[in-house]
Amino acid sequence: MRAMNASVAENPLLQTEGFPQFDRIRSEHVEPALRELLQRMNAQLDELEREVQPTWAGTVERLSAITEPLGLAWGVVNHLMGVQNSPELRQAHAAVEGDVVESFMRIGQSVPLYRAYKALRESGEWKSLEEAQHRIIEAALRDAELSGVGLEGEARERFQAIERELAELSTRFSNNVIDSTKSWSMTLTRREEVEGLPPSALAMAAQAARQGLEPGAPEPTAENGPWRITLDAPSFQPFMEHSRRGDLREKVYRAYITRASSGEVDNQPLIERILALRQEKSRLLGYGSFAEVSLAAKMAPGVSAVEQLLGELRGVARSRAQGELTELTEFARRKTGDASFELKLWDSPFWAERLREERYAYTDEELRPYFALPRVLEGLFDTAHRLFGVTVRAADGEVSVWHESVRFFRVADESGQDIAAFYLDPYSRPATKRGGAWMNSALDRKRLPQGGLRLPVAYLVCNATPPVGGKPALLTFREVETLFHEFGHGLQHMLTRVDFPEAAGINNVEWDAVELPSQFMENWCFHEETLSRLARHVDTGEMLPKALQDKIRAGRIYRAASMTLRQVYFATLDLELHHRYQPGSTDKVIDIQRRVARDNTVLAPLPEDRFLCSFTHIFAGGYAAGYYSYKWAEVLSADAFAAFEEAGLSDARAVEKTGRRFRDTVLALGGSRHPLVVFESFRGRAPSTQPLLKQTGLLDTQETRV
Repeated sequence: MRAMNASVAENPLLQTEGFPQFDRIRSEHVEPALRELLQRMNAQLDELEREVQPTWAGTVERLSAITEPLGLAWGVVNHLMGVQNSPELRQAHAAVEGDVVESFMRIGQSVPLYRAYKALRESGEWKSLEEAQHRIIEAALRDAELSGVGLEGEARERFQAIERELAELSTRFSNNVIDSTKSWSMTLTRREEVEGLPPSALAMAAQAARQGLEPGAPEPTAENGPWRITLDAPSFQPFMEHSRRGDLREKVYRAYITRASSGEVDNQPLIERILALRQEKSRLLGYGSFAEVSLAAKMAPGVSAVEQLLGELRGVARSRAQGELTELTEFARRKTGDASFELKLWDSPFWAERLREERYAYTDEELRPYFALPRVLEGLFDTAHRLFGVTVRAADGEVSVWHESVRFFRVADESGQDIAAFYLDPYSRPATKRGGAWMNSALDRKRLPQGGLRLPVAYLVCNATPPVGGKPALLTFREVETLFHEFGHGLQHMLTRVDFPEAAGINNVEWDAVELPSQFMENWCFHEETLSRLARHVDTGEMLPKALQDKIRAGRIYRAASMTLRQVYFATLDLELHHRYQPGSTDKVIDIQRRVARDNTVLAPLPEDRFLCSFTHIFAGGYAAGYYSYKWAEVLSADAFAAFEEAGLSDARAVEKTGRRFRDTVLALGGSRHPLVVFESFRGRAPSTQPLLKQTGLLDTQETRV
């Protein structure tokens, strides 16, 4: 024990209990710690395989104890890769990534473990196990088969080589996107070049211009510039929506859609290689396509079921999206006085924002002062308390963090007992932090062998507009929705009542159901009482006027068909690339994109469009042949929220009662039961597409169940 303590003192990544010591972890700790943990884990696996017992304690519990130290350390390293990226960390990560992947792959391909699981399923102990334990073992058997447990000799060696290369390619893909996004910027010096940009965007652009200033250069200001525009979302989005300079919008747009598509950061060769390797892997496993492999572990019963859902949504959305484009074109012609004006791709965000402003008479910028982050958090936590009976309290300073802007909170149940905790990393940091928003597990809930319970801890990461000019961060309404979304993921992780980490929280939840709680929480941003609580003016404390609230709700279905069609386009392209595309054929990926775009867009992509080169969801994330999951889960989430509408949103008691039922099923059961069973236990029936179509203003008379 003394030696172990000494090791931990020297290398904080060797710590296996408590919270990560982010104030001490350095890139030079990564390789030594991971090498030591790999060596230890592999030696223990050798021993386990020699003497494995086909019992719950002899397989699942023992394997969990063996793998957890490496899993915890690797989780911290991957987390830092996303939020505090650096060349040194990348190098350290790359040095050990292949060996880590190989070691975890070894577990999936372990014949002794696979046989032990099968023997356990056939044993007398099986009947005494809980449903959650059955699900864990069934998933272990399925995952072993998908990990190539049945492969031998050259096929097994080839499978392992593919997995290792895919992991390396995924990391390279993500790094290329970060580097490409970071490397491009446009500095504007004349006031007419930033005409139309709101004050918050000007302030942020001036703040960005301060980076890399020559000594003695004038300090940039929001009023006088210079202003630096980047491809990071908090800069890119406002510029596309508000800049009155169509020529500059075009320049920014073309840079955005060609990110990571040339030079040293070109992801095009990586895409072809990734798709070829995934297809080869699928054939080794006996599947016809990678999409079939992907769906083998998902809620959707097969590719045809996914295509049916996408086809239904496409059929409902496409003609309406064409109508929305026609309407937008006519609006732009009226405003410009040019009767022949044709919308370009870089014009749509600008004119859509102008039409929305005219129709609903508010702007995103007008709303920002009402959404100061501290107040939004109060409203979010109050909503969680009303619905689920939990209390969130700030606990900053109780643990170390990786950046000064990161916050820490604890979550207590109705009795006041702490049941979970989470970190919140709210702001964009384009130089070191990848874009988007996500929730990851820091610690899973676990019943400890010596008694007691390890509480779940989550990482909640967003890329909201950071504070400017001494005021608290003022969010766009979309950033508020994103915060609610990620908190929904966090709630499923933190409010789980499953004591087996393999099925606690989001673990063992089928991928296409995992967005249910997150998308469900977004609905509360439009709820009158919730919106009234979280939207207060940063200076006056005045409540967001009811007229504006009504316009926000009405604006929810603004261009809903276009937004739906965009998601259908991405999901269809993802499925096409992973189900029908043949890497190495005369068709190239760009040809597939253009063909899919013909049926799934109303404004065709530019010839040079290479958005796939920055499509990290499917090439560096977990959404390969699974992007449809957003829409699949949206069906579930809209239907779940409809239960509250049916109970009566103005009835506090009914909302509380329905919220507790949602907590006790969707949030509490996690991966311990099949998601359809969990959903039906909450809703009392199978899910329907009707609530989603109604919610987005796309309702047809025909009802479909998924």
